Parts: sequence; C-alpha cells; structure tokens
Amino acid sequence: MNRRLAAGAAVVGTAAALVLSGCGADEEEATGAGTIGVAMPTETSERWISDGETLAAGLEEAGYAVDLRYAGDDTAGFKQADQVQAMIDGGAELLIIAAVDGAGLTDQLEAAAARDIPVIAYDRLLLESEGVDHYVTFDNYEVGVAQATSLLQGLGVVDADGEPTGDEGPYNIELFAGSLDDNNAHIFWQGAMDTLQPYLDDGVVTVPSGQVDIVEAETWRWSKDLAQDRMTSLLAQYYADGTELHGVLSPYDGVSRGAITALALEGHGPKIADGMPVVTGQDAEAASVKLIREKMQYSTVFKDTRALAEEAVKAALAYLDGEEPEVNDTTTYDNGVKVVPTYLLGVSTVNRGDIDEVLVDSGYYTDDEITVG
Repeated sequence: MNRRLAAGAAVVGTAAALVLSGCGADEEEATGAGTIGVAMPTETSERWISDGETLAAGLEEAGYAVDLRYAGDDTAGFKQADQVQAMIDGGAELLIIAAVDGAGLTDQLEAAAARDIPVIAYDRLLLESEGVDHYVTFDNYEVGVAQATSLLQGLGVVDADGEPTGDEGPYNIELFAGSLDDNNAHIFWQGAMDTLQPYLDDGVVTVPSGQVDIVEAETWRWSKDLAQDRMTSLLAQYYADGTELHGVLSPYDGVSRGAITALALEGHGPKIADGMPVVTGQDAEAASVKLIREKMQYSTVFKDTRALAEEAVKAALAYLDGEEPEVNDTTTYDNGVKVVPTYLLGVSTVNRGDIDEVLVDSGYYTDDEITVG
C-alpha cells in the first residue's frame, strides 16, 4: 500500500501548499511551528492506516509536526481517550479525530475547548459535546442508499438507473448493520432501509429471520468475525431446510468478508450451481475488490479517502490561519448537543465492471494490489 499512500499524500500535500501559497514568508514560517494531533480508531482496517498516513503526510507537507496514534479499536474506549489527552497535554494546536466511540471523548473535547484547540471530527461524528468545531465526512445517507440500490440491482428488482424492473420476486435477504457506537452506522442503515422499505412492504424482498431492527442487525465494532458468526447462525436457523438466501445487505467490506466466509463454508460460491448471494459492502478494501473480481462479493461503495484527507488538511490549515473552513452542510449532523458544521463528499458504487475505471485508472490501487488482495 505504500505507493498508494504516497500518491494520496502528494494530492493532499499539493492542496496544503495551495492553501499556504497566499501567506507571506514570515507567516508561513510561523504557521509550521506547531504540532497537530491525529487520532485514528484502529490499524485492523487498511482504510484507517491509509487515512492516518495520508493525513500525516499532508500536514507535514504544510510544515507541521504530526502526533499520529491508533487506538486499536479498544473496546473500552479508554486508550483513545488517553491518547487524545496526551496530545492536548503535549501542546497540540489542533486535533483531527476519527473516534472509536463517538460519545467516549467528552472530557477530552472539553479540555481541548478550554485551551482553544480546534477539533475536526474525521468521518465519524463526535457526539454529546460542544467541543467539535468541524466535521469532514462522506454523504453517509447516500452510502446506505447506494448499498440498498446495489442489492436490488443484483437481485434484478431495479435496473442500472435504479428504476423498478417489474420483477416481483420474492427474494430472501438478510440485513447487517455496523457498530451502534458509530453514528455513521445509524445513517447508513437509515439510507438503506428507506430504499428497501417499499420492496419489503410489497413482499418483493423478505427477511426470513425477521431481524429488521438495527439492534438485531448490529455488528459490534464492525467485526469480520462477529459478522461470520451471525451469518453462520442465520444460515443454521433459517436456511437449513433448503430455503434459499438471495442477498445480504452489508455496510462494510470487513462485515461482507465475514458473511462471505460463512456462506462459502456452507457451499455457496461462484463454482457452485446456485452461486453466491448478492453481497454489498463499503470502503473498496483491496481484499473485497479482489472478491468482487472473483464474483464472491457483488459490490462495494467507494469513498475516496484521499479527497477526505485533503479536505481535513484544508480545514485544519484554515483554522490555524485564523479562518473558517469551507462547509456545505449546516443542518444534518446533530451530535446531541449542537449541529456540527460539515463538509460532505460524494460516493460511488463499484461493481465488477467498474474496478479498472474507478480504482485502477484513478491510481487508488494498482492491478497487482487488487490481485493480491
């Protein structure tokens, strides 16, 4: 992944240089004097490793020292709280935080606010605190819409434009949600369920398990292993009699791979007569893109994290220059205490035929990286 990270860093570095180009020499020298804290949730996902390193490269290009830390998806949430507090105590001038637990850093955010340290929430909204100045993320509701639409397209219920084909099914699906301590999981679910509901109401798609509530569908901390365990349990309880499973709504590629592993162990796969159910995903992780090529996973939602990191760097530099960063949403993202000014980026769905154009031609992956997975 080093080549891709370097390419993404170059993009972010170029943006940072452009932001600084209007400053005088003395001002620019002063701007690069401090440290920025970057708190990422985990190193178990290639996505967060890439984000952290790309952010660090862009900020360093702008002249800042970067304190980059990963919280290891600490289930108690204390590790990231300690890391952020250490950044504050160490004199960080600004914090960029992708939270393990969106509501788990209220004390640290209060401490940052007391020291006038701007805080940028990165892709995961920081909850229950006034001390969040800015949020950069993707259009998370549209992520859910894209996942559900892709599922319906794979089943043949809607066409390439998302219009109903007249196919009345019925098709059996199962629903997976993300980790409920991540605000994004709720928004993904809402977008997906709003899209699926008319087809559920008409009986075109059905959920044999009856598990249509987000609490029942949760995958704690987005765990591949927990997704595999739940899929195995669903197959044993509701499909052992020969009932066919046609599709799986999955909110994230790691969850998708867990479900696919369980399905493969039960005999589903591209070389089996009935094939693999339509399985969605998110983040375009190399391992899942490889599965899409191999017809094991149907689709993933691609969020270009190079662009997200670029926006976070631009927002950070704006704050440190005494300015306000650009926003394009001032109404949607209520963290329970305030509506956080937000910059939203778009997303795209990647199917087997889109891999080269969207991911390879753009430089996000090389063909070899996808082959290796």
